[in-house]
Amino acid sequence: MKNILITGSTDGIGKLVAIKLSGDGYAVYVHGRNTEKVKATIAEVKLLTNNANVDGFVADFSNMEAVKKMADEVKARLSHIDILINNAGVFTTSEMVNKDGLDLRFVVNYLAPYLLTHELLSLLETATDARIINLSSAAQSSISYAAMMGKEHVSVNASYAMSKLALTMWSFRLASTVKNIAVIAVNPGSLLNTKMANQAYGQHWSPAEKGRDILYNLAIGEAHKGITGKYFDNDGGNYAHAHPDAYNKEAIDKLMDFTDKLL
Repeated sequence: MKNILITGSTDGIGKLVAIKLSGDGYAVYVHGRNTEKVKATIAEVKLLTNNANVDGFVADFSNMEAVKKMADEVKARLSHIDILINNAGVFTTSEMVNKDGLDLRFVVNYLAPYLLTHELLSLLETATDARIINLSSAAQSSISYAAMMGKEHVSVNASYAMSKLALTMWSFRLASTVKNIAVIAVNPGSLLNTKMANQAYGQHWSPAEKGRDILYNLAIGEAHKGITGKYFDNDGGNYAHAHPDAYNKEAIDKLMDFTDKLL
């Protein structure tokens, strides 16, 4: 049976795709930062899909120690992971930085999935047709390392766009270094009807199901099998070009070096 881990899946498109995949009979593992919400989501998904193989993990992705602890728990409980959907993300927050003084969006949207994924690679390597789906965005902009370190003030929009470009750059590098694991970065759709978009902009352009469906297709669809190191833009409904920095070896090398030193 395929084991599927979806981060940030107690609401939004993460929860919707968890329900859809659970309905197909897969073993689905949800994640959230609130224990009660994770428990409630597990119970709801089980009830809706009549699938007992639903469980979950709790971790605050603004805290790297919590991410590492969650990775250890996943490794203790699962023998393999077939699909990892790095969906957890943050846009508007009351705090701009985490407890270490780092930009919160950079930590949650990039550092957390980076650390979690690298910790879980051994479980993905044992699966056949393993896939990593990283939630990027149409908003991508060149990284200011001073801003990411919390030493330069930038807007929430700028910080978010930088974090999503970092995730995309790393996705491409990861795809070139792992064997037998496909890695795709995806913009699930701009301004979907989710809590994140509605809180940030007070409006939406498309139903959340648009994002759910592309994550579902990328995770298990035959049409995407074996495709790796690409960026899927769900606004256009096709594989597309990401920000130019995502193809710049020097820029990616700098990001990887910065990330490894930080972690």
